[in-house]
Amino acid sequence: MNFIGEAKKIKDFIVNYRRIVHQYPEISGREFRTSEFVAETLKEIGVDEVYEGFGRTIGVVGIIKGKGDKTVALRADMDALPVKEETGKSYASKVEGVMHACGHDAHVAMVLGAAKLLVNIKNQLKGNVKLIFQPCEERQDCRGAKRLIDAGVLKNPDVNVIFGIHVNPELETGKVATCTGPVLASSDVFSVKIFGKGTHASKPHKGIDTVLIASQVVNTLHHIVSRRVDPLDPVVLTIGTIKGGEAENIIPEVVELKGTVRTLNEKIRKEIPIWIEEALKGITTAYGGKYEFNYQEGTPPLINDEKTALFTIEEIVKLLGRENFVYLKKPSMGGEDFAEYLKFVPGVYLRLGTGNREKGTTFPLHSPKFDIDEDALPVGTAVLSYLAFRWLEKNG
Repeated sequence: MNFIGEAKKIKDFIVNYRRIVHQYPEISGREFRTSEFVAETLKEIGVDEVYEGFGRTIGVVGIIKGKGDKTVALRADMDALPVKEETGKSYASKVEGVMHACGHDAHVAMVLGAAKLLVNIKNQLKGNVKLIFQPCEERQDCRGAKRLIDAGVLKNPDVNVIFGIHVNPELETGKVATCTGPVLASSDVFSVKIFGKGTHASKPHKGIDTVLIASQVVNTLHHIVSRRVDPLDPVVLTIGTIKGGEAENIIPEVVELKGTVRTLNEKIRKEIPIWIEEALKGITTAYGGKYEFNYQEGTPPLINDEKTALFTIEEIVKLLGRENFVYLKKPSMGGEDFAEYLKFVPGVYLRLGTGNREKGTTFPLHSPKFDIDEDALPVGTAVLSYLAFRWLEKNG
């Protein structure tokens, strides 16, 4: 099969899938309409088995049965963001304050497109293709990938390899990028409450100043990265919110801080919360205050399997030409829960270029003006279906 040619033939279908999902975005944990649309479409396409509400989640799983025991999984995330769309496009979000500003609508459409292509050649497949449509990628508190894994999404049939793709407005339309090794960082969050003694601002000696303590905490925590971590190990520690007090002449009883930690090193990831608590204990004790510390591990570092990545790079070059492949020279400190799957099965995470200045599709992810160049959709569809076909051909 000429995968690029066949994907271009169904471009209108893929674009239509994408626009339907785009117009009715749903935030994490509420992807009911999207899941229903996906399940109905998979059945219409002719996917052999379709499971709605997989494992008591909002996820949808489809299985295309080929001739063999090996199974390739293709994953698409489905959730949108609480962003008010400002693209002005005819297919813009019809849901106030919610938008597919991270391109998950495109991911859904491309995996549906891949399903359409693979169903047509399932008699040639030397194994199965499992289609995973995942809720809750954007929010750490609902853990979409982990919940699906816990529910058995990588079993029955057992998944041998998994591929995921994400649109990227920083790459030129149609180019595909990946690498061996680390692609994205872990993504953890934490919160700190500083407790003191409220008093009038003119008499700070009669209180315990939580604002001052919090200021010292912020300063010290940012020094963890520069003074306790090897400079050659990428780590980001950011305080994103500080809340405390209601009036300029009152020292508040409580100040709350929230932040995130990103790293590519699992050993450092385990040490960071210990170092944070050491700093909190020392500072609050010195000023007579108290603290409450909560640290929540989110997604682990996303690390492509080397053997699978080398296979992927070789096959993409065959499919698209070397000029359309980009090797990622360094990882991003963003996070992605596709990493959860890679803890259990080998796989590769890809980036698909959707940036086109003439079409205005270079706004960054999560921007209210974010949009994609839809000419990239057949490329992503072809890449996913081709990788599934070729991996089974070589390993089935």
